[in-house]
Amino acid sequence: MATHYDLVIVGTGSGNSIPGPEFDDKSVAIIEKGVFGGTCINVGCIPTKMYVYTADVAREIHEAGRYGISASGGEVDWDALKERVFGRRIDPISEAGRAYRAGDETPNITFYDGEARFTGERTLEVNGETLTADQIVLATGGRSRIPDVIADSGVRYRTNVDVMRMDRLPRTMTILGGGIIAVEFAAVFSAFGVDVTLVNRSPVLLRGRDATVSERFTACAAEQWTNHLGRTVSAAREETRDGRDLVVVTLDDGTEVASEELLVAMGRVPNGDTLDAARGGVELRDDNRIVVDGYGRTTAEGVWSLGDASSPYELKHVANAEARAVAHNLLHPDDLRPFNHEAVPGGIFTHPQIAYVGMTEEEARASGRPVTVKVQEYSDVAYGWAMEDTTGFCKLIADSSTRRLLGAHIMGPQAATLIQLMVTAIVFDLDLTELARGQYWPHPALTELLENALLGLEFTD
Repeated sequence: MATHYDLVIVGTGSGNSIPGPEFDDKSVAIIEKGVFGGTCINVGCIPTKMYVYTADVAREIHEAGRYGISASGGEVDWDALKERVFGRRIDPISEAGRAYRAGDETPNITFYDGEARFTGERTLEVNGETLTADQIVLATGGRSRIPDVIADSGVRYRTNVDVMRMDRLPRTMTILGGGIIAVEFAAVFSAFGVDVTLVNRSPVLLRGRDATVSERFTACAAEQWTNHLGRTVSAAREETRDGRDLVVVTLDDGTEVASEELLVAMGRVPNGDTLDAARGGVELRDDNRIVVDGYGRTTAEGVWSLGDASSPYELKHVANAEARAVAHNLLHPDDLRPFNHEAVPGGIFTHPQIAYVGMTEEEARASGRPVTVKVQEYSDVAYGWAMEDTTGFCKLIADSSTRRLLGAHIMGPQAATLIQLMVTAIVFDLDLTELARGQYWPHPALTELLENALLGLEFTD
């Protein structure tokens, strides 16, 4: 016999935020097949940035001499770092979340620890039990993309799921990929003293970003770790050399790269294919993303989706915003709230840090608008001098006739914080001349980077 619920939520990332007090009068089931809390809290945004911050501190110690400071040390206590991040923060939060949903504090919610699959219209099976619901939310997230050459070879490898929990810090590491996850971990482990080699099929890193960012970051990366760019892996094997167990990857030019650890960071795959979605009338795209409309509705009546399972943006802040919209739409079918995908910013916590919002220069010029561009260097503002920064910059792209911002790209210290003002400029359609001159900019704060970039834009009227 089936158990019926008003609402079933599959996934405990952003989906877990949906059942607030306004759902107290509804019967709700929450299903999770993995670690409670989803990717961000457990193996993504939060723990990685705790490692990033540690790496930044270690790097500052190693480079303290440029500030006239005599410093030594900076070696990483790997076990202490893991305990600080996972033992004291991440694992207790995840365990507490699971206990809360499985306990008596939310009596209208039943928690299922298992994998959900559709067996029919708004009907799921989990652990051999059948659940039916008036409405279902699919927030199943994604997983690491593993290329066939690695999967079929049988070699051991790491992903973001386990690389931060290694028993020991390796001496050498090979990273496959050139996107956000790859360059963040490359920066972390190279700062920890690991000899990092990165292999990427594109001739530049962060290929999808603005060309100025990808080109200049690629140059910065070459100073921190070894890159094999424009290369793919043709084979992989394991062997022992001098008592060390190594993974050896062979590149398409015949080069062999051997290391103690292999990290695969070649993007993510949505988990839509794990749901037997077709049996529930839910369509998937070719890349496994669940098909949704602008309100989060799938192709099946009463079934919704959000976050990495369906969104083109693999970003936690987007998943959270989509969850808020879906929560509203579940309760207000006659007043649907659309997903807001306007001016979505992103941060890349590598070294140097990178942030972006809006169009790239190429996109702006392809749009047919009259375009003005300004690249402002950190080294040309006072706080940049204080930091002895030689590589950072802010690039603004604007419509020269309307004085409106089209895109912003920042590479350098605190980029992910600085970008927020540029998000505001786009969302609230601010006149950039007024933004630059209509307010005070505290001197000599780092925000002068933005002020000077704005003043450097050339408008036609």
